[in-house]
Amino acid sequence: MALLALSFAVALGTVACDKGPAQKAGERVDKALDTDKPVGKGPAEKAGKEIDQAAEKAKDAARK
Repeated sequence: MALLALSFAVALGTVACDKGPAQKAGERVDKALDTDKPVGKGPAEKAGKEIDQAAEKAKDAARK
């Protein structure tokens, strides 16, 4: 769990267009915990995607 939190904290500094670093980290956590799904996304990947989206919004808001 601490690894997941650390991965997300580090990933907030950089945001990508398609899959962000937090979402990619979430995918790896899901695979490691065997919570990834054959179809769809596991819980850590979903959380990572939401963090990436929030970081992108914050980055856009800071530019204004």
